[in-house]
Amino acid sequence: MSTVLVIGASRGIGLELVCQYAAEGCRVIATVRDEAGRARVQALGAQALTVDVANPASVSGLAWQLDGEEIDVALYVAGVMRRPGARTPPTQTDFDAVMHANLLGAMQAIPQVAPMVEAAGGVFAFLSSSMSQIGSVGESSAWLYRTSKAALNMAVAAAQHDYPAATLVTIDPGWVRTDMGGESAPLSVEDSVRGMRRTLAHLTPADKGRLLHHDGQRAAHW
Repeated sequence: MSTVLVIGASRGIGLELVCQYAAEGCRVIATVRDEAGRARVQALGAQALTVDVANPASVSGLAWQLDGEEIDVALYVAGVMRRPGARTPPTQTDFDAVMHANLLGAMQAIPQVAPMVEAAGGVFAFLSSSMSQIGSVGESSAWLYRTSKAALNMAVAAAQHDYPAATLVTIDPGWVRTDMGGESAPLSVEDSVRGMRRTLAHLTPADKGRLLHHDGQRAAHW
């Protein structure tokens, strides 16, 4: 039985990842921020851990909660978006919220979780975005979010070198109908997650450190 870790599983894409992996018969461990999230993931048969990725002290306790685990698939899903473009300077509060959740939390999770993924020869995937691609920027909207995800791509590509027995990637879930994506997004949560799971199940050594898309396409420009 494969062991799957979903970091940021309280709702949306993270919760659907828990649902689909659990339905496949995997043993799923899921991190949540509160009791409501805990109830949702436990109802799907997953083991719940309380972790707030925006709080460095909380993330630092992840390793001891996972002590002794070998993880076949780990997914860092947690993320925050702020939408203003480059005519609006980010406030310190917004900068801290976005960078802590999208980047610092991931960078803190890597040294704790990646050795457990290496032990299983597994995959550690981090949700990024097509909005992170510097070679194809069409507008300035959500420039703080774009910046955080571009930095996440670099962090994962750099970290890959320290964990050669694991496969670390970033993956774009597409534009999904979630609280963040909005009702007009073309992709359902279910289809996005099915696509990401299919892509992550067919990685090659050439994919290590790369940005992938939910439908299996490899990003030409990062």
